[in-house]
Amino acid sequence: MQQTIKIKYLNDQLERLEYIENKSDWIDLRAAETVTMKAGEFKLIPLGVAMQLPKGYEAHIVPRSSTFKNFGILQTNSTGIVDESYCGDNDQWYFPALAMRDTQINLNDRICQFRIVEHQPTIKFHEVDTLGNEDRGGIGSTGVQ
Repeated sequence: MQQTIKIKYLNDQLERLEYIENKSDWIDLRAAETVTMKAGEFKLIPLGVAMQLPKGYEAHIVPRSSTFKNFGILQTNSTGIVDESYCGDNDQWYFPALAMRDTQINLNDRICQFRIVEHQPTIKFHEVDTLGNEDRGGIGSTGVQ
């Protein structure tokens, strides 16, 4: 199902977002200004957009797979979440970055990506003495500790 999202660009020089059909359902976001960072420095990098997400949806923002290789920055909150209430004209999206080396990110460099997902349904927890399943005996998909 196709959704329409209102978007306001806060920088006229910023390349417009595009959805590339049949490639990925993640959409690249770009730096809205040139940013120079020293190793160990933290900055909120403006992404130059404000959006009105559809009711019942939120955006998940993560680095692109090449972000660390290209720029040496980490997203400090691992995953950014923007809910539909953050929808004012000046509610700009940012990328919270920690530089691991001296770096420069230029205007329009693709540094992160987002997708929108429906809110989690209301959950009720039911406490039990046993889950009734076999223990895997470990951590993660390997089951190895």
